[in-house]
Amino acid sequence: MHTRPCLLFCLAAFLPQLISDAGAQGFYTGKQLTVLVNYDAGGPTDIEARVFARHIGRFVAGSPNVIVQNMGGAAGLIGTKYLGEVAPKDGMILGYLTAASQRYVTNPERFNVDFRSYEFIAAIPSGRIHFMRSDVKPGMKTAADLVKAENLVVGGLGRDAPKDMSMRLTLDMLGVPYRYVTGYNSSAQAMLAMQRNEISYHADSPPIYATKVEPLVKSGDLVTTYYDPGFNGTEFRVPKQMNGLPILPSHELYKSLKGGLPTGALWDAYLSLLTVNGTMYRLIAMPPGAPQAAVAELRQAVLKLNDDKAYIEEAQKTMGEAPEYVSNTNLNAEVRNGLSLKPETKSFMQEYVKRGENR
Repeated sequence: MHTRPCLLFCLAAFLPQLISDAGAQGFYTGKQLTVLVNYDAGGPTDIEARVFARHIGRFVAGSPNVIVQNMGGAAGLIGTKYLGEVAPKDGMILGYLTAASQRYVTNPERFNVDFRSYEFIAAIPSGRIHFMRSDVKPGMKTAADLVKAENLVVGGLGRDAPKDMSMRLTLDMLGVPYRYVTGYNSSAQAMLAMQRNEISYHADSPPIYATKVEPLVKSGDLVTTYYDPGFNGTEFRVPKQMNGLPILPSHELYKSLKGGLPTGALWDAYLSLLTVNGTMYRLIAMPPGAPQAAVAELRQAVLKLNDDKAYIEEAQKTMGEAPEYVSNTNLNAEVRNGLSLKPETKSFMQEYVKRGENR
C-alpha cells in the first residue's frame, strides 16, 4: 500500500540531481573536439592554441576530449581553406587562425568558400612588435636609427600575410630601403633565420616578443623599432599586451621622425590592416554550416577563459600574457563587416602584394 508514496518520495529526492546531470549533458558529451592550427608547430599561433586546448574543455558542457592538429603552409592559407572547404561540418573541428582575415581581404579569389560564411566563435585582438638586428650597418642602437639602416633584409611568411604587409608598409612610409625575403612557414623558422643572419628585420606577436625577442634585446643583439597599435576606424588604442613596454607605436615613431602623421595610399592601407588585424588578429572559427548548438556552446566557453585563474596562470607562464577572447551572439555580423574594405583601398593592397614579388 505504501509503494506509490515511497516512489514519489524517492523521485522528489533525486529530481534535483537528475536535472543537474541533464544540464551537464551538452552537444559535446562523449565527443572529441579538434583545434586546427593554420601554422606549424612551435610558432606563436601553435603555442597559444595548445594552451587554449588544454583548458577550453573544462568550460564546454560534456567535457569533450580536445586535441590539436597543425596544418601550416602558404602563410596560414592552407589550414584556413581546409577548415571551410574540406573539414566536416559536424561541430567537431575548430580553427585557431592567424592572418586569415588579411588573406581574405587582399586575395578573396583564393578562397573557394567565402571566408565570410564561416561561423566565428571569437576574435583575439593583439599587436605586433617590430625589431631588427643591432649589427645592421652602420650600427643600430635605437628605434630612430632605423631610417639610417643599410642593406636591411626583411623576412616574412608570405606576400599577403599581415605580418609581411605591416613590415613593408611601415618601412615604405618611413622611406627605409630594404630587400624582402618571404616564404618562411612559421615565426619559429623566421626567428631561426634572424639568428643565422639570413634576415635582419622581422615582427612578431607579444608572446614571442616576451619569450624569445626581449632576452635578445636585453643582451644587445636586437633592437625594437615600434609596435602596431590598435585602430577602430577613428582612433588609435594601445593593445593591452603593449601596456608598460618602452616601445612607441608606429605612428608615434613616424611623427617623431617626420613631424606629423603620414598620408596617402600606403597610410590608408596600413590603417585598414590595423582594423582588420588589430581587432581580428586571430580568429577562432568553425566551418560554414556548423551546428548552431556547437557555435553557441563554444562562444560561451571561450568567454569563461578570460576570467579563469588556471588558464591565465599557464598562459602568462608560457606566453608572457593571456590573450583576450572577444565574443558575442552578433560576432558573425561584426567580423563580416570588418572584412569589407573600400574598393580603392582593396585594389591598392592587391597591387601592393604583387609588388612584393619584385623586392
